[in-house]
Amino acid sequence: MTNRLADTLSPYLRAHADNPVDWYPWGPEAFAEAQRRDVPLMISIGYSTCHWCHVMARESFADPETAALIDRDFVAVKVDREEHPDVDGAYMAAASAFTQNLGWPLTVFTTPRGRAFYAGTYWPPEARQPMPAFRDVLAAVHEAWTVRRGQAEESADAVTDALARAATSTPSDLPDAAAIAAAAGAIAAREDPQFAGFGGAPKFPVATTLGLLQTPLVRREAADAAAAAERALAAMAASDLRDADGGFFRYATQRDWTVPHYERMLTDNAQLLLVALAADDEPTVRGIAGFLLDTLRLDGGGFGAAQDSESWIDGARSEGGYYLRAVSERAGLEPPSVDGKVITGWNGLAIAALATAGATRAESSWVRAAQEAAEYVLRVNTDPAGRLVRASLDGVASDAVATTADVALLADGLFALAVATGEAAWAVSARDLLDTAIEGLDGDPLLAAHGIAVAPDQSDGDLPSGTAAVVAASLTAWRLGAGERYRAAAAERVREHAASALAQPFAHGSLLRASAGLVDAPRQIVVVTVSPSGALAAAARRSDADLISIVTPAQAEAFADAGFALFEGKGASVEGDGVERAFDCRAFVCRLPVSDPGEISRSR
Repeated sequence: MTNRLADTLSPYLRAHADNPVDWYPWGPEAFAEAQRRDVPLMISIGYSTCHWCHVMARESFADPETAALIDRDFVAVKVDREEHPDVDGAYMAAASAFTQNLGWPLTVFTTPRGRAFYAGTYWPPEARQPMPAFRDVLAAVHEAWTVRRGQAEESADAVTDALARAATSTPSDLPDAAAIAAAAGAIAAREDPQFAGFGGAPKFPVATTLGLLQTPLVRREAADAAAAAERALAAMAASDLRDADGGFFRYATQRDWTVPHYERMLTDNAQLLLVALAADDEPTVRGIAGFLLDTLRLDGGGFGAAQDSESWIDGARSEGGYYLRAVSERAGLEPPSVDGKVITGWNGLAIAALATAGATRAESSWVRAAQEAAEYVLRVNTDPAGRLVRASLDGVASDAVATTADVALLADGLFALAVATGEAAWAVSARDLLDTAIEGLDGDPLLAAHGIAVAPDQSDGDLPSGTAAVVAASLTAWRLGAGERYRAAAAERVREHAASALAQPFAHGSLLRASAGLVDAPRQIVVVTVSPSGALAAAARRSDADLISIVTPAQAEAFADAGFALFEGKGASVEGDGVERAFDCRAFVCRLPVSDPGEISRSR
């Protein structure tokens, strides 16, 4: 049979289009059908490069007898977690009430109103201790709904109410330097003394945590913790977690960074590019940049979401087989496919990383790639009203709404692009997007319509939380001179979540990293010159500063005219006598400008 997934904009959903299961995509039609039939929804959540999602699809969803049970007793809904992160977050939070083994594929059984009363992850086709067979799970859930429906509905309502209450938080004071250093020390205490990184198996790159440990505040106040970040990066870069072409895999299944889970995510690699840049690890920087440009970059300039772990080798599906071959042996093989979804926020991460690294390393092709990605996202990932959407595929925008993280991460990427290119127009677009994120977004309309609380996006997953993304972009806007209201917006959000972040620093690395920017006065360097590749600009790029902008006199005036006060008067001062100048500013108070590269201090 052909179900409703063939014409969707998700490669993950399209891969299930020929299943015998009568799938619905996420939308009101599935809810209406469940209410009409008075049966539960079976909501199956995954993504296209998820290995165990592929396995469960082959074992169960492709099986006609299993599909018949699903179609008889449930309305089946297939969700791409990368297209609908709010849906994934809401049901992942609900699933935590039923199982500690969270992950994907995630299968959630809900009332016709969408309220979860049972959930789990992968189930095999036959019982395999401690896991029951998937068909037995289906039978048990059906029995619970038909025989003990009252209990099921009561459980679903209790979970929904508990999640709604959990979304509240208690504001506290802004963390000071000592508190942030202590949080960094608590993270470093979890360092693996033998293999570096944090924790045991499975072991993840945790780029958000590494970014916190690399902040100037942590380097100054907790040097031992900062050193743990350098050791982690060095260990990962020398391990099987890094492919021969420079890209990093999702995680290692073993404590010593061996036996990777072979999917390669845009999120991980974009963030690790900035981690490697901060560590001055040139081979790793260039390897990741090459992977982004050569493998994940799509026609038109956007970046795909991930590269699959599986590929076809000798007529059979192989997990990791392609990557286990030497690079010279891969030429004759079909590479693992790239998920072509262009996700707004994830592309924001890539834009920021490539623009920043390209400007720092004077690699114009990296900056140009960042600019082309920005142009693509702003042109394609919009609805008819001009609002950002979550993603697009093959140049067609999804109807999935953008999240707060999407908008804020793209804004920060555009700010980075403005700094890298000297073009104020990118900063203006970024500021407009940031204002939207600060005002707040509505979230998934179907969840809201059914009273299902969206899990608060305040802790890091594989990318910064929505809260942290807004704080980081607000700090960038403030450092560019957009106004004190942006620092106030950042501080308000940090106060709201500071207590949770300090209590659980490993889950809040990106928020604590941004918090450090509220403690330390920023250092901003603006070089006004007609020679962006000259010695004065090069000296500025080697400096330790929160913001380094190389602009022409006209570009400086354009920034100032657009309301970025950091640039006020600087373009005119150079235009007057034609002498290039570097302005070294601390907390917006600029020292006397210099024209000698040797007078720009490398240190803070």
